[in-house]
Amino acid sequence: MAKVTDFRGRTEDELHDAIAALKKEQFNLRFQKASGQLEATGRVQVVRRDIARIKTVLGERGRAASQAKA
Repeated sequence: MAKVTDFRGRTEDELHDAIAALKKEQFNLRFQKASGQLEATGRVQVVRRDIARIKTVLGERGRAASQAKA
C-alpha cells in the first residue's frame, strides 16, 4: 500500500501509467476471485484504494491548474 505522499512526488505521466497498471491488476484479481483462485483477498481493497489515491492527486492538480489560469 502506497501513501499519498508517494504519489504526489510523481509526474502526471507516471500517475497515469500507475493507474493503468493497477487497473490491469484489479481486473486480474476480479478474474481470480470469480474462478475461485484468489488467495490474497486483501489485495483487492489495497488496489482499489491506491487507484482512488492517484485519482485524488490528479484531481487536486487539475483544480489547482484551473484556479491558476483564472
